[in-house]
Amino acid sequence: MHEGMESVRLGLRGIPGCSEDVMVARDILLAEVTGVKYHVAHISARYSVALVNFAKQRGLPVTSEVTPHHFALADADMLPYDSNYRMKPPLRACIDVEGVTEGLVNGAIDAIATDHAPHPGSEKMQEFERCPFGITGLEHAISLSLQKLVHPGLISLGRMVELFTVNPARILQIPKGTLTPGADADVTIFDLQRSWTFDVNKSLSKSRNTPFHGHAFQGGQVATIVGGQFVWRLDGLI
Repeated sequence: MHEGMESVRLGLRGIPGCSEDVMVARDILLAEVTGVKYHVAHISARYSVALVNFAKQRGLPVTSEVTPHHFALADADMLPYDSNYRMKPPLRACIDVEGVTEGLVNGAIDAIATDHAPHPGSEKMQEFERCPFGITGLEHAISLSLQKLVHPGLISLGRMVELFTVNPARILQIPKGTLTPGADADVTIFDLQRSWTFDVNKSLSKSRNTPFHGHAFQGGQVATIVGGQFVWRLDGLI
């Protein structure tokens, strides 16, 4: 839970955004001194995004990523004490959501990553502060990104694809994220016209811990190819 008005209202212990900011600032300074590459995973606080942007402007080898739920939801969107909203870093204030969204627009954030963290219901269906952190995210990551970033005109479709493919491959230095000859044939095909509603009871994950049950989307994946072979198709024809 983010430390703010919502945590006070719910009477839950909060994790302040500055706890992330100070670590990002420290690590950027260490990256500058040592010359090593530094990647910020699951960035969530607006000042952390500003620090990464500052580091990039100085030419430092710093990259960052954000999860779809951190630009799609704020702490005010949480259903009270619903453990499906418990994640780390926590959902931040609206101003932080605006900050990470701006980071995706201006290039401070290089990639989108799901932080897919499945947990059995027996673990998640506990008191909010006792259950494990994390939600599932693979099945609706593209659709959330389309809904929150592309459809409103904040970024182009090409930029979204880059955030999911080219940039992560570049950061990890692996032969993926491109359709050029010789690259690994790992491909997700999605349909911008697909209208669908996420139903945890039809989820392909072994777990059901997500706050997006019942969420309606415009656009989503219709097939997945791994190593040149179809491993999933929406129509079931494999």
